[in-house]
Amino acid sequence: MKSPDVLTAVRIYYEKIEIGSKEIAEIFGVSNTTAVSMKKAVKQKMAEKTVKCMIRGNVNTKIAFEVWGLDIVDLEKRAAKIKALLN
Repeated sequence: MKSPDVLTAVRIYYEKIEIGSKEIAEIFGVSNTTAVSMKKAVKQKMAEKTVKCMIRGNVNTKIAFEVWGLDIVDLEKRAAKIKALLN
C-alpha cells in the first residue's frame, strides 16, 4: 500500500463518514481497481463489528483508517506541521 497524502487523508476523515473508491484513490493515489481491493479488508472488519453503510459500495471511514493502520492523531500532527512549514 502506498503512503497516504496526509492533508487529503485528514480532510476526508473529517468530511466523510463513509468513503468509496474515489476517496480512497484520492488519499493514496491508487487506481480504482486497487481502491476496490483495499475496501475488501475493511468490509470484512465492518462485518465483524456489524457496522453497515448507508451507501452500497462504501466503507466506514473510521474502520477503514483502522484497518489500513492510519492513526488520525498522528496524521493531524503531521498536517499541522505541513501547514506551519508552508506559512
